[in-house]
Amino acid sequence: MDTVNATKFKEQCLSLLEHLPPEGLVVTKRGKPIAKVVPIGSDCAGLIGIMRDSIKIHGDVLSTGIKWNAES
Repeated sequence: MDTVNATKFKEQCLSLLEHLPPEGLVVTKRGKPIAKVVPIGSDCAGLIGIMRDSIKIHGDVLSTGIKWNAES
C-alpha cells in the first residue's frame, strides 16, 4: 500500500485522488499513519478465502478437551 506524508497529500490532493490505487493510500504525519483513503466501491470481498489452505485445524475446535458430567 502506498503512503504519503500529510503535507504532500495536502499539496497534491486532487492528483493523488485521481490516481488512487485500488488498495488505497495511507496518509502519515511524522511517520505515523493517521488516515487511509480508499476508493469508493473498495471492500473486503478480496479478503474472503485469502487464507484458504493455509490454516490446519487439529482436534475438535468446539471442545475444551476437559471431560465433565453436567449431572454431577
